[in-house]
Amino acid sequence: MATQSADAAAGPGAGATGTAEPDPRRWLVLVVICLAQLMVVLDVTIMNLALPSAQEDLGFSLANRQWIVTAYALAFGSLLLFCGRLVLLFGLKRSFLVGLVGFAGSSAVGGAATGFEMLVAARVGQGVFAALLAPATLTLLITTFTDPKEKGKAFGAYGAVAASGAGLGLIIGGALTSGLSWRWCMFVNLLFAGVALLGAGLPFGRDEKAAAGPRTKLDIPGVVLVSGAMFCVVYGFSNAANEAWSTPETWGFLVAGGALLLAFAARQARAAHPLLPPRVVLHRNRGGAYLLMLFVGAGMFGFFLFLIYYMQTTLDYSALVSGVALLPMVVLTAVAVNIGNIKIMPRYGPRPLVVAGLLLNAAGLAWLTTVDVDSRYVTTLLGPILVMGFGMGLVFGAALQTGTTGVRPQDAGIASASIQVGQQLGGSVGTALLNTLAASALTDYLTEHAQGQPTEELLRLAAVESYVTVFWWCSGLFAVGAVVCGLLIRSGPLPPAPAAGAKSADPADPAPA
Repeated sequence: MATQSADAAAGPGAGATGTAEPDPRRWLVLVVICLAQLMVVLDVTIMNLALPSAQEDLGFSLANRQWIVTAYALAFGSLLLFCGRLVLLFGLKRSFLVGLVGFAGSSAVGGAATGFEMLVAARVGQGVFAALLAPATLTLLITTFTDPKEKGKAFGAYGAVAASGAGLGLIIGGALTSGLSWRWCMFVNLLFAGVALLGAGLPFGRDEKAAAGPRTKLDIPGVVLVSGAMFCVVYGFSNAANEAWSTPETWGFLVAGGALLLAFAARQARAAHPLLPPRVVLHRNRGGAYLLMLFVGAGMFGFFLFLIYYMQTTLDYSALVSGVALLPMVVLTAVAVNIGNIKIMPRYGPRPLVVAGLLLNAAGLAWLTTVDVDSRYVTTLLGPILVMGFGMGLVFGAALQTGTTGVRPQDAGIASASIQVGQQLGGSVGTALLNTLAASALTDYLTEHAQGQPTEELLRLAAVESYVTVFWWCSGLFAVGAVVCGLLIRSGPLPPAPAAGAKSADPADPAPA
C-alpha cells in the first residue's frame, strides 16, 4: 500500500529510511481503531431489534419507524466520500477524535431522547460522525502497520470487526433491549468510545494532513454533487423498500440521484483536484473490491433482514434468542478473516478469497431455502449460518486490503471511504429490491392458495415462501458476484507498497487526472 511503505507511511519512531523498529504500542492502537469501527458497524443494525420498544416508549407511528434506521443510512452514505477526503485535509488523528467524540455525543442524545424528532436527530448525528470516523479508522490502520506480516494480522482483526459488526449489532441489540432497555442500544456506544478515548494519547500512524499536499484543495462542486447523489439514491431506495416503486418520491429521487452521479463522474474527469480521482476507482483490483462490496452489501443486508424476520415472526424467537442464534456466524467470520488475511492473501492474493467466499455465501443461502414453518435451529439453520459466516470472513478480508492497496498517501482516505460507499449502496439497493420480491412472492402465494379469508397457517406459509424467494435471489446475487469480481480482480499476490515518491504501487494504475 502507498500508505504502508516504510518511508511514506512510517509511524512515529521510524527513521528517515523507515528501518527503525516500529512502536510496540501499535497493537494498542489497533484495539482503539477496532473499537471505533465496531461502533460504526454496530449502529447499522443495533436499533433494528429495538424499534418496537422505542416506538412503544416514544409513541411514534409505524410509518415513522423506518426513519430511525433510514436517518443513519442517509447521513452516513451521503457524506462518506466527502469525509474520506476531509480526513487527510483536516488531519487523521484530529478527524478520528472528532468523529469518536461526536458519535458518542449523538448516541447519548439518542439514548436520552424524549420524542421521535430527538431520536431521529441523534441518528442523523451518528451518521454524520460515522462518515468521518469510518474512513479515519481504516486510513489510520494502513498508516500504522507497515510490515507485510503485521499488516495481514491487523487487517484480519479489523476485517473481523467489519464483517461481523452487523451480526453483533443484532446480538447486542437483542440482549440490551430484552435485558435493559432500547435506550442502551444507544448508550452502549459511550462505553466503546470511552475505552477508545483512553488510547487517544497513543502514537497513531503518521498524520496525513501534510501528505495531502500544500496545493491540494477540496473539490466543493464535487462534494455537492456526490453528496446530493448519494442522498437521493439512498433515500429513493429506502422509500421503495417501505412504500412503492411507482411513487414520485421513489423514482423522482432515483432519477435525480442518477443524474447527479453522472454529473459527478464528468466533474471528476476534468477537475484539477478531484474529490474521487479516477485513478483510484479505475484500477482493476481496487475497482473490483468496491464492486465486490456492492454485491456483499446487497446480499448481506437481505440475508440478515429476512432471516431475522423468519426467526421472529415464523419461529417465534425473541429478540435476544434471534441475536444469539447468529453468534456462531460471528465467531466463524472472525476465524475466516484471519485465515484469509494471514495465510492465503500473502501467497495467492485476493482472487481465491473473493471467489471462494462469494460461492460459499451462495451455497449457504441456497441451503437456507430448505426452511419451513417449523424448522429446527440445529438441523436447518445452523449449517447455512456457519457457511455464510466463513464466506463473509473470506470476502471481507480480501475486500478491505485490496480496496486500499497501492493508493497514494493523499488518496488513502478516499479509498477507505469508497469501500464503505459500495457496502452502503449495496445495502440500500438490495433491501429495496428484496423487499419488493418478498412482497410479490407473498401476494402470489396467497392469491394461488387462498380460499376466501386466508387462515393464520396460510399466512405463515406465505411468509416462508417470501423468505425462501429472497434467499434464492441472494444466492444468485452472490454467484453472479463471484463470476464478475473473479474476472475483474487480478490473480496473484497484491503488489508491494511503492517507495516514497513513487506514482503507483502497480504499473497498471492509471495516470493522474
